Amino acid sequence: MTYATPQIEEIFLTFEMDCDKAIEYMKNEYNLMRAGRANPKLVEGIRVDYYGTPTPIKMMGNISIPEPRCLVITPWDKSALKDMEKAILAANIGVTPQNDGTLIRLTFPVLTEERRRDLVKQVKKLAEETKVVLRNARRDAMDGLKKEKNAKTVSEDLIADYEEEVDKALTKQIESVDKLAKEKETDVMSV
Repeated sequence: MTYATPQIEEIFLTFEMDCDKAIEYMKNEYNLMRAGRANPKLVEGIRVDYYGTPTPIKMMGNISIPEPRCLVITPWDKSALKDMEKAILAANIGVTPQNDGTLIRLTFPVLTEERRRDLVKQVKKLAEETKVVLRNARRDAMDGLKKEKNAKTVSEDLIADYEEEVDKALTKQIESVDKLAKEKETDVMSV
């Protein structure tokens, strides 16, 4: 859509960027939640002190999933095995690494019903927090449109159309948040 002024275009760009950031953050947090299955995202961000440089584990070796509840990290440099093990322990991801001299094995325990319910609560809480961020982005966009309306740079009819567009975009974003939350909830509760 073309906008009447560059300021209004800026308002919409900022709104879209804020919404995208919020949803991206939510997706990343959901990827880090343990759902009883091995997920490489749990360890990818862990940094290992490799020759004095903090290096992500994913850049130091191959991460594979031989079984649904097992993660295997095969380092390219076997001398870094001990440092990788220490970094995983320090990251406190809830799993103790098993080092057999050539690779590190992480075995994830089956989640109890109580732990699954706690994770579902976390999923819902994160979804609500994301919705709050989205609503705040909407409020900021509406405030910007009000300023343009008061400055009389654009007609009131156009401003009303833009406000309606912001509301439609917000509704679509909230629907995607609900969909993501429902998918993660189903994932967590599946045994």
